[in-house]
Amino acid sequence: MRDMSDSVVPPQPRDYHGWNWSGFFTLYQREIRRFWKVGTQTVAAPVVTTLLYMLVFVVAVGPAREAVDGVSFGHFVAPGLIMMAILNNAFANASSSLIQAKMMGLTPDFLTPPLSPLEQVLAFALGAATRGVVVGAVTAIVIGLLPGAGLDVVHLWPILYFGLGASLILGFAGILAGLWAEKFDQLAAVTNFLIMPMTFLSGTFYLVDKLPEPFRSASHYNPFFYLIDGFRYGFIGHADGSILVGVVTTAVLTVALFLWCWHLFRTGYRLKT
Repeated sequence: MRDMSDSVVPPQPRDYHGWNWSGFFTLYQREIRRFWKVGTQTVAAPVVTTLLYMLVFVVAVGPAREAVDGVSFGHFVAPGLIMMAILNNAFANASSSLIQAKMMGLTPDFLTPPLSPLEQVLAFALGAATRGVVVGAVTAIVIGLLPGAGLDVVHLWPILYFGLGASLILGFAGILAGLWAEKFDQLAAVTNFLIMPMTFLSGTFYLVDKLPEPFRSASHYNPFFYLIDGFRYGFIGHADGSILVGVVTTAVLTVALFLWCWHLFRTGYRLKT
């Protein structure tokens, strides 16, 4: 009997050498299915909101507005509205996912599996970026069908670079907000008093260079300005600021926020006791 018990080996945890592709893809797929299951709220609603902005600023105000930066007001404001939808939805996806998991006690769902902090951060961030890109693409298609607000692609690379960069940056920002917030009121405060003001004051509906000082100089310290300006440059071929500064700012922000999120996941900030 003793010999038989000595030969029984308890099950060992699965050892992943290198990257846990199965776990990473499962967590990423969970984030995709989470927002896709309620697509009328997460995809259709932002598109309708953007169309209402277009209706107000283009149909009601647009005919009375002179050309902006050499293009009609509709062509000028459309890329900014698309980028605004990308920013808001990428942030909302990551932040809402984490705070819901904390409040409902579901954090063991992604903390218990053999996933490294790097794999967890990238899965949440890419899930948020996917929602931002999907909403942005659908919004662009719908806006392109509107009369007088068609989108002409002048340079493709800024559209792809700044669109994906904005999705990742706000995905990482959403992770930070979701980890920090302990209730939905705190998360709403971040959205209402930080994300939305930075979005609206970044040149979405106007040229920053037309602002009086010191607002014109202050706007160039808003990172959202470079995201929207670079994205719009891909459609109209004109930039309000420096495209090179925008490219560098986007890359630096992406790396810095990623490292910050990775550090918080590695230390278990507000996830582990």
